[in-house]
Amino acid sequence: MKKSNVKIYLISDSVGETAQKIISAVSAQYPDIDMSDIQRFSFITDAELLQPILKDALHDKAVVVTTLVNKELVELVRSFARRTGLLYVDYMSPLSEIIESTFGIAPLQEPGALHKLNEQYFNRVAAIEFAVRYDDGKDPRGFLDADYVLLGVSRTSKTPLSMYMANKNHKVANLPLIPEVPLPEELNQIDPSKIIGLTTSMDSLREIRKSRLHSLGLKEDSAYTDCDRIKAELAYANDVFEKYGSLVINVEKKSIEETASIIESVNEA
Repeated sequence: MKKSNVKIYLISDSVGETAQKIISAVSAQYPDIDMSDIQRFSFITDAELLQPILKDALHDKAVVVTTLVNKELVELVRSFARRTGLLYVDYMSPLSEIIESTFGIAPLQEPGALHKLNEQYFNRVAAIEFAVRYDDGKDPRGFLDADYVLLGVSRTSKTPLSMYMANKNHKVANLPLIPEVPLPEELNQIDPSKIIGLTTSMDSLREIRKSRLHSLGLKEDSAYTDCDRIKAELAYANDVFEKYGSLVINVEKKSIEETASIIESVNEA
């Protein structure tokens, strides 16, 4: 038995993937009807482009499927269909109109908004994975691809700041500064404006380190919390910051959010 054929015009102001998936799902329910004859018209964003497509669809006796978000274009299709008897399905407007009337909030009418949201999500995930991979100087090669490289002695909030900024889609690596450990060569190969120095006072750092040791069940008095040792580490860190001309931020009385804001504002200026 010969299958019946349905010609479909898929019209979208973006890529048209949403409508394509729904058409495929519907098609699966009608194995005796051939719905593979689909003409896709993507990025249709003005009436001048839309009108001739509608005329061709009418001539071809096609079913028009739309995922348009612009209200003027939606109304153009509706008016054309009322005048001519064109068969069409609007996948976007019915639900959007219910939401708008219920909550009184107008839609963005922004083509491709779903794909932009997905892109933002995946960029954020990638940035978080980057921060984890290049945390604590694990692989200095990551510095070359980073948006920012945070430098500082132990317990100057490098890791939490890296993760916070990753959630804002920034690729951030960090490196603990230890006087006895040579600096990686990669620091000399990146834009100095990407290098951010984090510092604090000796007293504040000592208290934070003591608290850290206590939480781990270790003795609070050690070289890690020795005042002379901390002073030497901070002095070494300042020398490193000066060497690379780094932006230096004292994090002693700042939240992670404040520090991130300073970094972003300076680099956007």
